[in-house]
Amino acid sequence: MAKDTHVLERPPEGASADWTIPQNWQHYTPEEHRTWDTLFARQAKLLPGRASQAYLNGLDALKLSNGGIPNFEELSERLMKLTGWQVVAVPGLVPDDVFFDHMANRRFVAGNFIRRADQLDYIQEPDVFHDVFGHVPMLADPIFADYLEAYGRGGQRALELGALKNLGRLYWYTVEFGLIREDGDLRIYGSGIVSSFAESVFALESESPNRIGFDLKRVMRTDYRIDDFQQNYFVIPSFDALLKATVETDFAPLYAEIHALPDIPIAAILPGDEVITAGTQDYARSKG
Repeated sequence: MAKDTHVLERPPEGASADWTIPQNWQHYTPEEHRTWDTLFARQAKLLPGRASQAYLNGLDALKLSNGGIPNFEELSERLMKLTGWQVVAVPGLVPDDVFFDHMANRRFVAGNFIRRADQLDYIQEPDVFHDVFGHVPMLADPIFADYLEAYGRGGQRALELGALKNLGRLYWYTVEFGLIREDGDLRIYGSGIVSSFAESVFALESESPNRIGFDLKRVMRTDYRIDDFQQNYFVIPSFDALLKATVETDFAPLYAEIHALPDIPIAAILPGDEVITAGTQDYARSKG
């Protein structure tokens, strides 16, 4: 995901001008493959009945259950046939213009390293499990694949308009931490949730967070936290509705309107919100 600061400021030695690097799949150790398998097994057991059907379908279609860290070339071949996307390795968090250019051209950037076995539940920088297990199954869904391409093009424009903070919030509350209604129930599809054992439960079952119906302007005004579970989750009615909100909106006047308004505090509930569940915020208070 694009961020305001980056681990690297320029492509490191061995990287291409577009920041891509070889995955070097053959260099993964047996221990690193076991770490992937451990993470995969516990999420695969937890997610049925919690994750969006689109996500679960993508998991199956891309054969991510075959065992071991996926080979990006093989994964991209399957993904290309489904939606025209591919997965490319990068050395870490990349500059925003690089991130958006890849996304606008249906290239999903992914780290090629995996967390240590003693870091199963928390890492500061997204690794190959977060990026591939969390994000890539949704790219097998044609509608969501179109949404991410549109987001990439929108990011290029947001850079020109000085609105990256606002557009980044849209990514955060949809791609990373989004919920969706399916058959009358709430399901998770955001990568930050589906790749997290604890938040996969918290996002749906905890009484602490707010769950609010998706509204584009509302989302882009709302702060978020990066260091703990979310205090707000926004719920889309469908991926079609999310794509429509993105491609049918003229963002330039919307940004101008938002810039004249104050940011919305993380846990606030506004009079016009569609409140699905009003959270107790007990977890947030206990964590400070």
